[in-house]
Amino acid sequence: MADKNNGKPNHQPPGVYLDNQATTATDPRVVEAMLPFFTERFGNPHSTHHAFGWDAEEAVEKARGQLAGLIGATPREVIFTSGATESNNLAIKGAARFHRDKRPHVVTLATEHKCVLESVRHLEREGHRVDILPVKGDGLVDLDLLAETVSEETAVVSVMAVNNEIGVIQPLAEIAALCRAKGAYFHCDAAQAVGKIPLDMAALGIDLLSVSGHKFYGPKGIGALYVRRRPRVRLEAMIDGGGQERGLRSGTLPTPLCVGLGQAAEIAAAEMADEEARISALKTRLLEGITGRLQGVLLNGHATQRIAGNLNLAFEGVDAEALIKALPRLAVSSGSACTSTAVEPSYVLRALGLPEERARGSIRLAVGRFNSAAEIDRAVEDLVAAVTRLRKDGAAAAE
Repeated sequence: MADKNNGKPNHQPPGVYLDNQATTATDPRVVEAMLPFFTERFGNPHSTHHAFGWDAEEAVEKARGQLAGLIGATPREVIFTSGATESNNLAIKGAARFHRDKRPHVVTLATEHKCVLESVRHLEREGHRVDILPVKGDGLVDLDLLAETVSEETAVVSVMAVNNEIGVIQPLAEIAALCRAKGAYFHCDAAQAVGKIPLDMAALGIDLLSVSGHKFYGPKGIGALYVRRRPRVRLEAMIDGGGQERGLRSGTLPTPLCVGLGQAAEIAAAEMADEEARISALKTRLLEGITGRLQGVLLNGHATQRIAGNLNLAFEGVDAEALIKALPRLAVSSGSACTSTAVEPSYVLRALGLPEERARGSIRLAVGRFNSAAEIDRAVEDLVAAVTRLRKDGAAAAE
């Protein structure tokens, strides 16, 4: 769509983007690092007989090291994938299938991402025994229930680090210890955590960890799976081919995307602490701006054990779908982008045991790197005006 004032394409929609858990803008520094590998440095990283291939391979291995550094792993433990969905599938199905004879059991939570839940259900159809556990009202895992469920027959336990809707941070070290005691692998979907909270694989005891580039200002179409080497985690590969990525993920690596993921990881490692403080301040400004002018606003999920940028708010007497339609200048969501076509309340909010009316009146606001204080203030004005108008209309219709 052309801008009527100057005839140039209008690449950025008007309004304020507060859907940073659905995706983030690729950081310009990431784009700059990637660009040469589309044109000048275009070699195949698996072509080992000439300089073009060597150059690409060197760039890929640098990126592998950058990501490993961010998550406290060694470069050889990082397997590049197309994103967190592929990583989750490979980790859960790969671990369960490799150990199916002695460990036919898989455990996860009801609030996990759809690709985790669907992977587990697929395994159930293959004959694996599956437990999908409820969570507590604040969205956190019930550690006692988990301890009762995990056994010597459990191959893998999959619990996400940060929930994609309510932003709560799970007790990863405690979960890992429970799994280790029973000899089960602990897989962690960290798509919403990498680059936002500190993660150290050695300290936490995580065996498998999924990464998605576009969730922390890297490019779309690239991710990774951390696979612990000591003690060694054994997986069955899902893609057959040339045996790239230690035989776990065949296929030619997209050098520009690998470079972008590595650059995003390096930026996050350097700036995470300062960024968390800035985003937290903006989130507080947003929350206080809303609650200071509106009654009947409820926070979903644990109040403090959550990432800095997430707010999942219920507005009493307001339907989320109607509210989003009343906010044309704001990019917000009523749940996961992967289930955005659903008209029923979020399955994550239902798993918290929230009343249906509250679940239907909840929206997710996610503050990110490129939001400004002025944008937050505009968002507050728009939200307050829209909620006030919808409540007034609802009261009038009820009379």
